[in-house]
Amino acid sequence: MPIQILPPQLANQIAAGEVVERPASVVKELVENSLDAGATRIDVDIEKGGAKLIRIRDNGCGIAKDELAMALARHATSKIASLDDLEAIVSLGFRGEALASISSVSRLTLTSRTEDQTEAWQAYAEGREMAVTVKPAAHPVGTTLEVLDLFYNTPARRKFMRTEKTEFTHIDEVIRRIALARFDVAISLSHNGKLMRQYRGVTQDAQRERRLGAICGTTFMQHALRIDWQHDDLALRGWVADPAGSRQVTDLQYCYVNGRMMRDKLINHAIRQAYQTQLGDEQQPAYVLYLEIDPHQVDVNVHPAKHEVRFHQSRLVHDFIWQGVMSALQASRAAELPIAHAEEPAPQWQPENRQAAGGNHFSQPAATPRRSGAAGGGWQSQEPGYNTREGAAYQKLIQTPVSVPTPAKAPSVPAPVPKPASETPLAAHVQSFGRVLSVVRQCYALLERGDTLQLLSLPVAARWLKQAQLQPGEEGLKPQPLLIPVRLKVAAEEMAVIGRQAALLTAMGIDLQREGQHVTLRAVPLPLRTQNLQILIPELLGYLARQQEVSAFALAQWLARRDNAEAPHWNHSQAITLLAELERLCPQLLKSPPSGLLQAVEIESAINALKHE
Repeated sequence: MPIQILPPQLANQIAAGEVVERPASVVKELVENSLDAGATRIDVDIEKGGAKLIRIRDNGCGIAKDELAMALARHATSKIASLDDLEAIVSLGFRGEALASISSVSRLTLTSRTEDQTEAWQAYAEGREMAVTVKPAAHPVGTTLEVLDLFYNTPARRKFMRTEKTEFTHIDEVIRRIALARFDVAISLSHNGKLMRQYRGVTQDAQRERRLGAICGTTFMQHALRIDWQHDDLALRGWVADPAGSRQVTDLQYCYVNGRMMRDKLINHAIRQAYQTQLGDEQQPAYVLYLEIDPHQVDVNVHPAKHEVRFHQSRLVHDFIWQGVMSALQASRAAELPIAHAEEPAPQWQPENRQAAGGNHFSQPAATPRRSGAAGGGWQSQEPGYNTREGAAYQKLIQTPVSVPTPAKAPSVPAPVPKPASETPLAAHVQSFGRVLSVVRQCYALLERGDTLQLLSLPVAARWLKQAQLQPGEEGLKPQPLLIPVRLKVAAEEMAVIGRQAALLTAMGIDLQREGQHVTLRAVPLPLRTQNLQILIPELLGYLARQQEVSAFALAQWLARRDNAEAPHWNHSQAITLLAELERLCPQLLKSPPSGLLQAVEIESAINALKHE
């Protein structure tokens, strides 16, 4: 067979093999065109799973009459004009193949009107040469594309289409992904005349989370961890499910690069690696993540369906994503530890007893399920409360020597009277701040210590704890290397401070290296990992430059007060953990609490007011 140029229709049908895999592919291409046109409302109508009809209507900028015929031609686009444009693509489409390919395997009609035109125009391709016919039509500003009888002229492709339900499920998934990418766009989806999905355009964070919950489900939202991670031109935002949520939510993985839907291996590997020690090999993490990167640093023209990209600094992007997800998981794990600690049963009080007698089950003020000591015994549960008669009998029994045949010859030692539950020593140990009863206004712990009530400021307690954690001691603080070093530009006087205070910075676990007019932060101690280092370090150098002499204690105090992390909203279990750490690291505060930390609550007047004559 001689070499020949393929007819336009056959060439477009071959191209359609890459672009149009199934009806969902058509929906994706056309809705992305609507988004590129600036649409804020998109209506999608489907019939017979997309085999009979796919109609996309938008309120975008529209296509001028003179450009309608060209819009259906192959390699025709308004989104790029030069190689420079190709190297920094910001639109979703750019190849100019979608409409030509779709029209070659269906009966496609394009109706559009721009704001400058007084009437709309309609275009459709027909014939072997795919000549475009243009005629007047009635239409508001925007564009409507109708795709009828998909694959009608390629029976082999139509034969491989699945059932109507399956094809619509794929379309529904495409709309879900696009709705997650563009919260500001209202999208509706109808099937066989019935409205199936309606996503309203939203702008506020609370509304975004409601839309996220409507798409991803309540289980994902209950376990979702918010990510807002940034380094230079890289930004990672969105939500990841904690390990418990990822085990419950299967096949929920949405990732976007500069707003473009992605199924990229590098991104998936970085996220999976962050969960490596927390999920099994057969389990997958659940996430909705948005990666923003300089368009010059990513090549989107590497996959026919644009599902994959290539990063120019792939290792940097991989580590950046890994660190962002890992930080969210570590923060969540740290918050969960107090909760797990709080759920452990409090140690029960037991009176002293002879070793030979074993545990005194009857003397417990509050009974709990306990393993029976008898042979063959199973799990037994005692009734709540204390049985005085049984307890007294048991006390006499355990004090009776085995060799004595009758109780009459037993030593007359009075049995200890068990304490009622209200008198058991459940209050905190004397070397503690007291027992946490509640958290008031999310930042004050209400403590019970003996017969007194006290209020403790949790932010002040956290500051004292951080100050103690930042004390270098004899060996100094251990530097924790940053996965992505932070490069900062500093003034000359602050640059001089780095050399002058090198020993102090090393003792504090802060690794700064000078590079001309810049410094690179390579490591910080663990207590500073949660702070915004791009703000903290320049302020730290400025503080050192203003001081003639500064000790490690003073610097730790300054760093603790300069905590620029977001103020937490404390809960009961977090307050318990904070006080336990404070008692361990700052025992001096128990003897002489500083001002602003602890305040007694006067309750006598309230008690007197409640007393009855």
